[in-house]
Amino acid sequence: MNQPALAVEADDPYLSSDIVAEMIKQLRAIDTYDTYEGWSEAKIIDPLVLTKERKREIPIVGDPDDITLARVKAYYNSIAVLIEKKVGLIAVPIINISHEGFGRALITVGKLIVVDKILRDVHRFGFPSLEDMSVKTEQTLDKAIALLEQYREVAEA
Repeated sequence: MNQPALAVEADDPYLSSDIVAEMIKQLRAIDTYDTYEGWSEAKIIDPLVLTKERKREIPIVGDPDDITLARVKAYYNSIAVLIEKKVGLIAVPIINISHEGFGRALITVGKLIVVDKILRDVHRFGFPSLEDMSVKTEQTLDKAIALLEQYREVAEA
């Protein structure tokens, strides 16, 4: 039985980025059956990398499965943890996704919404590369931290 090739190389420099490291922690935390036991970090994070070939294999219309929903939740949990580390305030992710894969992800700090993302086609959730995931997450973090700096009194309320 052939194992499909990984899209993530073991020496990918983005494996050590903050978001990827936190995602791996989150994914290991939700692995109640020890499926990831003995797996490399590259193998754990690999399903989040949707190359053009992988994306082509996923139907355009579809319902997300439980594993995909867990990955989406782990991603926004990871962003919340990174916000907490940077500003020292508790960040809480709120995710609502319909059975059809549409919804919204919010991250609040106190009474302030610092991340507000509309989710579509969640069954195709992923990033073209770890670099893309890291860059997009850093942009999201920068915007969230800018909001926190501007409205810190709301976040601390």
